[in-house]
Amino acid sequence: MCLVPVRSGTADFALRFPAHPVWVRNARDAMRTALSTAVPGNDELIDTAVLLTSEVVSNAIRASRSCPTPPPVDIHACWSPEGDLQVNVYDRAPGEPNVPERSPSDDKEHGRGLLLLTRCARKWDICRHAPGPGKMVWFQL
Repeated sequence: MCLVPVRSGTADFALRFPAHPVWVRNARDAMRTALSTAVPGNDELIDTAVLLTSEVVSNAIRASRSCPTPPPVDIHACWSPEGDLQVNVYDRAPGEPNVPERSPSDDKEHGRGLLLLTRCARKWDICRHAPGPGKMVWFQL
């Protein structure tokens, strides 16, 4: 199911950035700054949102960097009509992330992001809504 968020104006921000790993930190920092202003003192929500944003943005950048000319990645965060924080991360790379059936071994560096989404987000999904390659991974907390 693709959700189209209703903008509330609170902690509502968008960021477009090149598909380069250095931007994962910027996405985390933007999320932390927006939420620290909107919901000060809600450290659990802020920390979870920052962690999941980092994982989804990392996946989007990794997918985008596999393209001959890596397209940009977009992130948008807002409050859903139900009052949940909704974060949308859109990349223009083909393919779709897969949730592993079990956690990777301790020596593996990748493969935990979607498992974290499954465990920590209230809802999440992958949405393909535009023609051509690309997808949006969204989650709500």
